[in-house]
Amino acid sequence: MKTLLCLASLLGAAFALSHAGPIPEFRDLFNGRDLTGWIPVNTGPDTWKVKDGMLICSGHPIGVMRSDRQYENFILHVEWRHMEPGGNSGVFLWSAARPGEKNRLPDGLEVQMLDTAWPELNKRNGVTPPIAYVHGELFGVGGVKTLPDNPRGERSSSIENRVLSRGNWNTYDVVAVDGVVKLSVNGKFVNGLSRVTQKKGYLCLESEGAEIHFRSIKIMELPPGVTAPEQIAPEL
Repeated sequence: MKTLLCLASLLGAAFALSHAGPIPEFRDLFNGRDLTGWIPVNTGPDTWKVKDGMLICSGHPIGVMRSDRQYENFILHVEWRHMEPGGNSGVFLWSAARPGEKNRLPDGLEVQMLDTAWPELNKRNGVTPPIAYVHGELFGVGGVKTLPDNPRGERSSSIENRVLSRGNWNTYDVVAVDGVVKLSVNGKFVNGLSRVTQKKGYLCLESEGAEIHFRSIKIMELPPGVTAPEQIAPEL
């Protein structure tokens, strides 16, 4: 997280020089004790629980839990680990937090979290999907459009595989500013995209069939941009 702290300090100093007011700082989105600040949307009573300072998601049923308010420009720090082979999850940015009836997932910009065993366990016609699929793909969901830095179809794939396998903690640092997103995986920026058509909305944590743990979720809010009404997710 050192790189992100340095970047955040520089951004905060620049903001302080140009605006009277407090310097932006990281604050906890997960307090380590309960689900304060988060609202289950379409998951069960046992999907999310807090134990030993960790937020534990069972993965069942498929669905999301959303932040209690919307965010526009920010730096997001998330520490996570999968507990099952081929585990699947993610974080949605700038979401309306209104799940689809069939897939049970909302719109927004998804930051993918997949275990390294996923390709081997999800062969198609005997062919293993590219390993790039597991480590921090970024893509629009539910009609949200993007311009990928490293295109794999409409998705953007990381240029270096840095995700650790199940049972090991991974760190995602996400810089999301004015429709541009850059992702650092375990200490190195390896993916990004731009021109996201929805650039203010809720954050959503995803439950998608496998147990995943979170132990640190922090956000630093940055100054707002010029955002048109059609680029803002509806408030709930």
